[in-house]
Amino acid sequence: MNSASLLELLASVERGEISPDQAAKRLAHLPYEDIGHARIDHHRGLRIGLPEVIYAQGKSPDQTAEIFARMAANGTDVLATRASEPTAEAVLALTPAAIYHPRARAITLRQSPAAPTRGHIAILSAGTSDQPIAEEAAVTAELFNARVSRLYDVGVAGLHRLLSQRETLATADVVIVCAGMEGALPSVVGGLVGVPVIAVPTSVGYGASFDGAAALLGMLNSCSPNVTVVNIDNGFGAAYTAVLIARASNKES
Repeated sequence: MNSASLLELLASVERGEISPDQAAKRLAHLPYEDIGHARIDHHRGLRIGLPEVIYAQGKSPDQTAEIFARMAANGTDVLATRASEPTAEAVLALTPAAIYHPRARAITLRQSPAAPTRGHIAILSAGTSDQPIAEEAAVTAELFNARVSRLYDVGVAGLHRLLSQRETLATADVVIVCAGMEGALPSVVGGLVGVPVIAVPTSVGYGASFDGAAALLGMLNSCSPNVTVVNIDNGFGAAYTAVLIARASNKES
């Protein structure tokens, strides 16, 4: 749907030809933009409150740069994940206002007006090696207007490091825990907080960790009932879900 057809739809509501509910249903199925190698869903933000995100890995730098530029032209905030340095260079050449976050391998562009943050998300990493995944989660959550507390290197090998952060944990609406090795940290955190804990297994560890499979299975078998699990190294998915939970927790009555 382009601007002209959108205005016509609104005029039809004004004239009483269709109901607001009927118009809302039509708006929920707006078309995408077909650019040949991708079909960009510009309407996703209206449907679910957060815009479409670009997964850059597997795309050429030029493909990612074009998608990023088209989304930026639509006036939304833009996020590309799993972006290499060559991809970032291509994106910034077309969209100079974008920012590359090398630790998170993410590219962001904020265009929305400044607004109060909605919800508090605590993001934990068991070790320093887990931080790139934690940073992917943090950059995602901050772009989508959540307040983020980074609590890094607080793994089970030294629980006093985690326990010293209990005051911060107590104020969070959602907690994201990134851990590799045996993946025990989310269960410990789940026993300390009364909010959802999103566990992110990371592909960190020696041979028997099987690139994160051991942590994934450990987290899936957590005895803490408030722990749920996303895929290996999926900091973005954890943050996306956490933002939605935090917004729901802080919705104005």
